[in-house]
Amino acid sequence: MYVCLCVGATNQTVCDAVARGASTSKEVAEACGAGGDCGRCRRTLRAIIAASRDFEPAQ
Repeated sequence: MYVCLCVGATNQTVCDAVARGASTSKEVAEACGAGGDCGRCRRTLRAIIAASRDFEPAQ
């Protein structure tokens, strides 16, 4: 599914950026461009980031 139409970033692209350490929408934008243009997708980016935190294994 496309998350950011401005740069053509998919949810997998964003998930990959989060897996590499991006933990804010600004860091995602720096990593893959999603959320760096018009900003309409930032709510979705934040939801993907939050969901990734829910699935991290406890240490």
